[in-house]
Amino acid sequence: MFSGIVEAMSEVVAIEHEQDNIHFTLRCPFAHELHVDQSLSHNGVCLTVTRQQGDTYTTTAMRETLQRSNLGLLMVGDQVNVERSMLMNGRLDGHIVQGHVDTTARCTNVEDAAGSKIFTFAYDIAPEMAKRGYFTVDKGSVTVNGVSLTVCNPTDNTFEVNIIPYTLDNTNFGQIEPGTIVNLEFDILGKYIARLSAIQ
Repeated sequence: MFSGIVEAMSEVVAIEHEQDNIHFTLRCPFAHELHVDQSLSHNGVCLTVTRQQGDTYTTTAMRETLQRSNLGLLMVGDQVNVERSMLMNGRLDGHIVQGHVDTTARCTNVEDAAGSKIFTFAYDIAPEMAKRGYFTVDKGSVTVNGVSLTVCNPTDNTFEVNIIPYTLDNTNFGQIEPGTIVNLEFDILGKYIARLSAIQ
């Protein structure tokens, strides 16, 4: 479980394809603190550390993960938002994030807003999935590339988020532009409420 508060950006230093899997080796400021079997969020995707060496570590994404996320688009040199799993005795500064990406979205617009920026994203979700809680609500929570954010101006398949300069400088939002594909995880609370409503 995660909070959506990005700790650092990891740099992809090597990519290895093996059948339907991809092994990513990344350089991270806290890599020396990691251990094999530890879970980390990568652009919002929970992946397991399979090897640790010095300032790098390796993790593996399987086919289903690659189909649902933007990890298959990564190239050597790309920056990935990373977060270690949440400590149960800490503050929940973001919201409850599982690290289970639901789908991807495309950035359609970036607008300056007096020092901050407003990003607009569009996504495709089938109506039956929306009925199961895969949607956004105004002032609700959404995770974009592993970042916990507040939704503004949602429609059936778009929403906006406001990004402050600190987030632009300390996550890969600084590299997002129109056309960029990002990972989305919808709020788990909305999914549970939708499921409970469906079975009553």
